Amino acid sequence: MAHEAHKAIARNSLLIKSLPEQHVETLLSQASWRHYERGETLFLQEETAKVIHVVLDGWIKLFRMAPTGSEAVVSVFTRGESFGEAVALRNSPYPVSAQAVTACEVMQIPAQVFTSLMKRDPEICVSILASTFTHLHSLVAQLEQLKAQTGAQRVAEFLLTLCDDEAISCDVTLPYDKMLIAGRLGMKPESLSRAFTRLKTAGVVVKRNHAEISDVSALRDYAEADPAESWSKS
Repeated sequence: MAHEAHKAIARNSLLIKSLPEQHVETLLSQASWRHYERGETLFLQEETAKVIHVVLDGWIKLFRMAPTGSEAVVSVFTRGESFGEAVALRNSPYPVSAQAVTACEVMQIPAQVFTSLMKRDPEICVSILASTFTHLHSLVAQLEQLKAQTGAQRVAEFLLTLCDDEAISCDVTLPYDKMLIAGRLGMKPESLSRAFTRLKTAGVVVKRNHAEISDVSALRDYAEADPAESWSKS
């Protein structure tokens, strides 16, 4: 049986917490709970999607291989985030591959469990739409950040997504491979390093794979400041 702490994380994930409460235990009871070591593959591009994934701990990357053999990171996911909903519910092939970039704990919910509940209770459909909309909104926000924010501000926004909503200070765990973060934020690794250096003025100290944020409010102010002000401080 899954550890209760993992169940609590699953219940608070975006996908699960939006569901009608009477269905949550049904989903948790029929889910599988998997541990992946760093470098292990969850699935490969073009495999048929049959489960929805919820990350309980660690980091997972989604990527595509170009014809040249180079790897393009599409996205990275961490605790409380879900992925694969749309393709799993359609029983379609994965458009990407997934790999654990740290040791990970993952909950996998069979898509057929969801579809069965959806046929019985339309509220499930609304919850799935809400989750899908949030993924879309995240992609739109990333595009907006690329055009409207400096590199350091994009890193600040990324760190804020890893903090608890009510936290005053925070210590977040990052992947050892910082290129994953750079890829997600549309930056070069050297630009990411410079961004972390600039964020020291906002109370961020990076040590190996940990970012210590002394003042979450100050970091949020930095992320939301007029970019012209940030450039003047670069």
